[in-house]
Amino acid sequence: MKKEEIKDLFDRFESIACDYEGVECWSARELCGLLGYAKWERFEGVIERAKEACTSVGERIENHFPSAGKMITVAKGAQREVVDCMLTRYACYLIAQNGDPRKPEIAFAQNYFAVQTRVAEMVEKRLISPLK
Repeated sequence: MKKEEIKDLFDRFESIACDYEGVECWSARELCGLLGYAKWERFEGVIERAKEACTSVGERIENHFPSAGKMITVAKGAQREVVDCMLTRYACYLIAQNGDPRKPEIAFAQNYFAVQTRVAEMVEKRLISPLK
């Protein structure tokens, strides 16, 4: 990916963040297209694998993937509610790890979260054992 594409993807990811009950979250429906998935049905499979990863480490799915409805516009301006879920940053990380790495957007997300994890580790290390 080119530098401009990376910045654009990062900016778009951060711009769709919202506050959900006091927690920074992302709509799975909005994240779906951003991560290169044209069909919600395929993205649902990624969400399910991410949920499995979440429970396998003892985390509660409800804390990271709370269900939410979303109104969408269909034919002739009518609206209907569709299934959605809100995703914490941790849930987004799990989705990136369980997505299709052949998609440039997923590959970017995997790299982004790996780098952010390393940065957090380095900050934590400095806080625990400051330079003397």
